[in-house]
Amino acid sequence: MNARKVPLRKCTGCGEMKTKKEMIRVIKTPEDEIVLDVTGKKNGRGAYICNDPECLSKAIKSKGLERSLKTAIPKEVYDQLESELVKHASNR
Repeated sequence: MNARKVPLRKCTGCGEMKTKKEMIRVIKTPEDEIVLDVTGKKNGRGAYICNDPECLSKAIKSKGLERSLKTAIPKEVYDQLESELVKHASNR
């Protein structure tokens, strides 16, 4: 039996390759909305970020998410991401 290939994604903050389950997905919907995709299954162009507040600050500083999604990111999305990262940190 063949082992399944685990999809890897690159973090827009630190640039490390990790599995999809270790990361949070941010998408740009066809209607040009920027949304957090916790399920990882919504339609749209996706960018990934590690479950690490440090990676988020790197992504904000380098505008990594904005480059990946090819649009400006509203501050509310960054706030949402921050609260999601706090949740993940408390669940560990």
